[in-house]
Amino acid sequence: MAVRKNFFDRFSARFESLDASSRQAGVSLLLRERGFFETVFNAVEDGILVVDGNLHLRYFNRAAKELLALPDDTSNLRLSKLLAGIDWSQIVPDDEHSWNQARQELQILYPEERYLQFYLAPLDENSDAATVILHDVTESRRRATSDLERETVKAVSQLAAGVAHEIGNPLNSLSMNLELLERACVDPENEGVTPEYAAKMLHRCRSEVERLDSIIHSFLTAIRPGKAKFAPVDLKETVFDVLTFMRPEIEARKVVVKCSWADGMPPVSGDSEQLKQAFYNIIRNAVQAMSNGGELEIYGYSTSEFRVLEFADSGRGMSPDALREMFVPFKTTKASGNGIGTMIIERVCREHGAEFGVVSSEGRGTVFQLKFPNGSRRVRLLTGNANSD
Repeated sequence: MAVRKNFFDRFSARFESLDASSRQAGVSLLLRERGFFETVFNAVEDGILVVDGNLHLRYFNRAAKELLALPDDTSNLRLSKLLAGIDWSQIVPDDEHSWNQARQELQILYPEERYLQFYLAPLDENSDAATVILHDVTESRRRATSDLERETVKAVSQLAAGVAHEIGNPLNSLSMNLELLERACVDPENEGVTPEYAAKMLHRCRSEVERLDSIIHSFLTAIRPGKAKFAPVDLKETVFDVLTFMRPEIEARKVVVKCSWADGMPPVSGDSEQLKQAFYNIIRNAVQAMSNGGELEIYGYSTSEFRVLEFADSGRGMSPDALREMFVPFKTTKASGNGIGTMIIERVCREHGAEFGVVSSEGRGTVFQLKFPNGSRRVRLLTGNANSD
């Protein structure tokens, strides 16, 4: 924090050197600027808070005060007491690291039941403070079915346009290689196409067909998931099934996977195939974020309310912009990605009433957390006309 202290020391020394009238003018200017920014922030419908490293409130706007029913005196109030559904241990800085950015949806019960989209990002690398934005998504979760259907059509249209663009490259490659093979068949004496070269072209064609199949399968899975068939599911066994299936890709990328499971972790109520789709996309994203090898740690444990899964990778992490747009249909930062995987993760989580959150910091990796309700906690679907308890 030396940089910020030096700035305020210089500012204080400069201020002390001014004459009385200049000081008064400076104070008046600062007050006007503060009033302007407070007016702007209070006009914003989202809750905006600034917290220090101990999660004490440094600033909050009117919307945040109303959403969380903040008292007039917040000097001893910590945000962790107001938003208990967040794993602050993964976000709050310690002696070695700075803030980790985070994005999560959570439910609060006071002053009234609401669903909030929580986003946290550090102010800057030299600050011990962070900005928290709270977006109330309660009404959007309870909109009429017709509105949801219109949004689904819009999302599918976006996906279809993206898929049409995505399949262009493999189709062009297929067309070119097949044309060369056709020439070789018509003119067997063509010395430019040897059997070895023809075999290489066929291999390329097969790879492009597999790529097309993957794109189309992901697209159909996203828009036509089928009705979930709920039954007791062993999360540990399901994750191991996915890891076994992905073993060649994991080993090819030199990623070491470590698993840690609490003893006697009870099963969850879910659709095994849908959960495998979600876990596959989470693990694949983690593995692809570690281009030069790395470590993926998977934790499974229980709390009084949830069965929790955490996937922590040592990859490149995510920028604030990438984190904000992570679940936007067809948005991706990968050169060869299609943006459908994160849509599948979100859909499966909501289908199972699971809470999900992401904590990430550029250069230090990402943690994806899933929290499945246990048998004593009613499953809440975050779409459609949800009924409150």
